[in-house]
Amino acid sequence: MIELQAERCSPRPGRLCEGPVWDDRTNELLWVDIPAGRIHRAVLRDGDLERRSTVAVGRRVSAVVPCASGGLIATAVDTFLHIADDATITEVAALSLPQDGVRRRMNDAKADPRGRLFAGTMSEDEIVGTAALYRLDPDATVRMVREQVTISNGLGWSPDGATLYYADSPTHRVDAFDYDMATGTFTGGRTFAEFPDGLPDGLTVDTRGFVWVAVWGAGQVRAFDPAGRPHAVIDIGPAQVSSCAFAGPDLDVLVITTAAEGSAAAGAGSLFTCRPDATGLPTNTYSDARLVRNP
Repeated sequence: MIELQAERCSPRPGRLCEGPVWDDRTNELLWVDIPAGRIHRAVLRDGDLERRSTVAVGRRVSAVVPCASGGLIATAVDTFLHIADDATITEVAALSLPQDGVRRRMNDAKADPRGRLFAGTMSEDEIVGTAALYRLDPDATVRMVREQVTISNGLGWSPDGATLYYADSPTHRVDAFDYDMATGTFTGGRTFAEFPDGLPDGLTVDTRGFVWVAVWGAGQVRAFDPAGRPHAVIDIGPAQVSSCAFAGPDLDVLVITTAAEGSAAAGAGSLFTCRPDATGLPTNTYSDARLVRNP
């Protein structure tokens, strides 16, 4: 087992930082602060981050993904938003959430290698089985693809695209599904890794197919080989570790986000970096065909 220590970065801590993603078009890191409704950009210099710009969305924003045609796609409460390079915000699509009194919002989101965007929900009160996973296709059609979820998290694909990794956090495990790249559907479902002492949150996959998982409540990122065997542990410090992504021109720096809400720990809400001797996969972009036709 490899044991590593992450280093704290310079940007001021946020309340609930999430969803780091490397934008190789601009050589910048993107991440969100969910309750602040902000999308941040920063450049990576010598293992540290230097914040460059911020977009205020005006509502809770849980994830951001680069668009193939330019700009970004963001998940904000129940709506998918396109954010142009000049920060103009346009609604792309909205979820049809049940009208049952449960307060829901979107949570983690990732694009698959074909450019479909997967985005899950959670209830603000973490009511068991009241959330779901949705797919936003390039034509802006939204489909529910998994229901009876509690806190939708994770999302990552193996290098060959044949396996989808997904976490419903309160189950204390990451599951692996057989993924059909042609249709954007997944089947089966088997336990890939278990986390008895924490909740699996955001995750990322490297070029070898190793899966790196942020473990909320445990203060760590844990890596597993493609067979689910433990490979490495990165100690972060703050317990509420929310997500991770490989960044930098060589995709060899793991950037880790944390949360400060409900925590008084030193560094809570900060971003951290580590060089784990691994290389990440290129960022998948959302193939926004409708936006190309109707900018």
